[in-house]
Amino acid sequence: MARDLTQREILTELEPVAESCVNRHLAMARDWHPHDYVPWDEGRNFAMLGGTDWEPEQSALSDVARAAMITNLLTEDNLPSYHREISENFSRDGAWGTWVGRWTAEEMRHSTVIRDYLVVTRGVDPVALEQARMAHMTAGFDSGIGQADVDSGAGFLHSVAYVSFQELATRVTHRNTGKVCRDPVADRLLQRIAADENLHMIFYRTVCGAALDLVPDQAIEAIDTIVENFRMPGAGMPDFRRNGVLMAKHGVYDLRQHLEEVLEPVLRQWKVFERNDFGPRGEVVRERLAAFLDDLARVRIPRFEEQRDRALARERARA
Repeated sequence: MARDLTQREILTELEPVAESCVNRHLAMARDWHPHDYVPWDEGRNFAMLGGTDWEPEQSALSDVARAAMITNLLTEDNLPSYHREISENFSRDGAWGTWVGRWTAEEMRHSTVIRDYLVVTRGVDPVALEQARMAHMTAGFDSGIGQADVDSGAGFLHSVAYVSFQELATRVTHRNTGKVCRDPVADRLLQRIAADENLHMIFYRTVCGAALDLVPDQAIEAIDTIVENFRMPGAGMPDFRRNGVLMAKHGVYDLRQHLEEVLEPVLRQWKVFERNDFGPRGEVVRERLAAFLDDLARVRIPRFEEQRDRALARERARA
């Protein structure tokens, strides 16, 4: 029986793949500038500089759009925590280090442009937004990966599996948020962010696919753990549950989108249910993963949609 590879061994074996993916990303990525996407002429001073402070009637966004924009922004705000997790589970050397730096720099644009848009257009309460940012970033993001996972290789595999799904989930959320904002400026900037997230997803998905080829049983264990326990990185932010329910009810991001637009396409790309290179250990995990997806499709999603439809009907009846 072949032994499991350590994290260092996996990173060394996969570095040529990472280098190829970095070069492809740099060739495909398009530079853009956050200031170009913000309607600066809509801005004005707040009370401290002689203007007027925020009032709810100043916002042109619906409740759903505000919830989605705040959730998206606070998620992007936590970049320092994500950088720490990625850098600890990848490497600071070679192609891995190049990617971590480039990915971090690109991600920083996202929070910059969303915050500038919301403050300039007075889309949300900037005081409440800053209070939520402080709380969320102070708490940080904890993947739950410990030193033993790092030493065994599970740290890297869990990280790369998670971001393969998470980057695609974020892309879907940004694009759908743009639609509910009903503002072409917001839609354009969120489409720009979504394009970045898609390229990031391709990097991680390709690397994770190579890990599946290298260490099939180890990789499928990590993938199954992530799929069965998936939470968006903003799960600990203030009002996350309330805002998440609102977003799910109105089609920004719900369980069916999670399954059909995120989980299934990535798993299909990796050919998880077509592969013949798993050992007995991997086969057990694949069967467990298949059962989880079946339960999601046949039980959990229909149950959620029934509850959602009843809630929306009650809202329409009260309107």
